[in-house]
Amino acid sequence: MAYILRDFGSYTVGGHVHRVTQGTTREVNFTRSASYTYDPRGSFRVGQTYVQYFIPERMRDAPPMVLVHGGGMHGSTWETTPDGRPGWLHLLLGRGYAVHVVDLVERGRSGFAAGIWNEAPILRSAEEAWSLFRIGAPEGYSQRRAHDAQQFPVDHFDTFCSQMVPRWLNTSDLQVAGVVAVLDRLKCATLVCHSQGGEICLDATRERPDLVAGILAVEPSALPDAALPCPIALLAGDYLNTAPHWVQRRKDWQRSIRQITETGRVAHYIDTATEVAPGGSHMLMMDQHGPECLEAGLARLALV
Repeated sequence: MAYILRDFGSYTVGGHVHRVTQGTTREVNFTRSASYTYDPRGSFRVGQTYVQYFIPERMRDAPPMVLVHGGGMHGSTWETTPDGRPGWLHLLLGRGYAVHVVDLVERGRSGFAAGIWNEAPILRSAEEAWSLFRIGAPEGYSQRRAHDAQQFPVDHFDTFCSQMVPRWLNTSDLQVAGVVAVLDRLKCATLVCHSQGGEICLDATRERPDLVAGILAVEPSALPDAALPCPIALLAGDYLNTAPHWVQRRKDWQRSIRQITETGRVAHYIDTATEVAPGGSHMLMMDQHGPECLEAGLARLALV
């Protein structure tokens, strides 16, 4: 797809200075021909959040979209699908929205600081991603036998796995602080979030309720509560009956959305299997019907 950008670039927000006072110097080789005396002591900037922004030439009079990825992923989630189709970043730019793509703390270009968070990171296996993200049943992994009518580009599953990165389990507060800092910078934004990113964005919204115009949540790992101050549209995929935790999560999503609507606020639960098309995975933004799922969410938020 084609669009013209007025501007694009990047910035970092948040973080803090970490002071190291212990350690000894040692000689290290940066390259085959360059050595240096390295001192592990000093002041180090850690916990920052990297954001890449895109401003279309023909921009809507609307708050920018802030895209926040899920656990073990980074901002590329939104850029290009594993089989090479334009991701939601491009679809939103084509609609005239300014877009800011976040790499949460310790992911992607935000980087990480070894030894700072006092535990080892974890990396999701391909087998776990196959079943947890509802691409197919566990026994179908070795032959890449997916669920019937699967919308995820199964032939490119290995490409998808190459986008997964290690994650720490104790950095959520830093990640929330990063999204809060983005909101403070932009003054107002619509949050588009996926999975763990939903938890981060909901927590950030509680801290800055006046700066969030709306939330489009793709299968968020946390639940919106009845006091949510802005409209929300929650997109759910298919195959939610394939595991007990997904069955429960669907019930929790539906209950939460119902509780919000009972207060008179705007909240929508979108069952994409019936309202868009069957076959959606946990990675709706990468599925073949991803553009239609985005359309459904924007429509419910009156952002089309």
